[in-house]
Amino acid sequence: MKAAQFSRFGGPEVLEIVDLPDPHPGAGELRIKVRAAGVNSSDWKKRQGLMDQELPQTLGYEAAGVVDEIGDDVSGVAVGDRVFGASPYGAAQAELAVLSYWAPIPDTLDYARSAAIPAAAETAARALDQLGVTAGSTVLINGASGSVGSAAVQLAVQRGARVIGTGSPGTHDNLRFLGAEPVVYGDAMTERVRAIVPSGVDFALDVAGSGVLPELVKLAGAPEHVITVADFLGAQQTGVRFSRGDTGRATYALAQVARLAEAGRFSIKVGRTFPLADVAQAHRVGEAGTVRGKLVLLVD
Repeated sequence: MKAAQFSRFGGPEVLEIVDLPDPHPGAGELRIKVRAAGVNSSDWKKRQGLMDQELPQTLGYEAAGVVDEIGDDVSGVAVGDRVFGASPYGAAQAELAVLSYWAPIPDTLDYARSAAIPAAAETAARALDQLGVTAGSTVLINGASGSVGSAAVQLAVQRGARVIGTGSPGTHDNLRFLGAEPVVYGDAMTERVRAIVPSGVDFALDVAGSGVLPELVKLAGAPEHVITVADFLGAQQTGVRFSRGDTGRATYALAQVARLAEAGRFSIKVGRTFPLADVAQAHRVGEAGTVRGKLVLLVD
């Protein structure tokens, strides 16, 4: 199969499309013919050598496509079904991918919009679970206009929480549409939040990694009321919890958001798509931060 890979660390130019052996699912897994795969900031961090040090490395943890092989102990799905989900092997940006958890693609979504969902939905649901966000909670989401942030807004609203979301002024109409009360980030953000909720918030979730954890701690009252998924160093400095997938994943979130998407109550915006062969250009665009919305690779 064709797959995105790099054999040395560096800029986007180190990315190649190579031929690799076809993967096969183990027990509890299935394989799809990939039609679309999500691109995340962790992809270029891996490529830069900031994560795993082994070489060569493949890329991609989320994809959507058509089931073509099913492992042992899997039920409720058949060859030919359209599904979206996550791969534990970091090799979903390819013609074939093995998924460890998945959900059916709603009729309301195409492959690109489905592939944009898994990482954002799982990350958001996991963080909200760890915070303990429930009906009646007030939660501040820093970076609410991005993929993970918008997923967190939508899932928190579904739980019955009051959501305050930070974002640039151009994102505020969309944040209101999703159910959040928008606040401009940057200088004096704390004052703007307190103008809405004078006593502060119950919880705060940082998905932007913009160095505001001390402010979030003050607004939420204590470090244990704050979680970040983007600022590892800041978490160490402030005592805030850094949420990562290896501490237990919210795999149920895929089925949940599939149902919500079917009802028109959940979506992740796709900013731009690229052919798999243009993965290097997708990295350039992603690192430049010039496109609002998820970047997705399409596979013929």
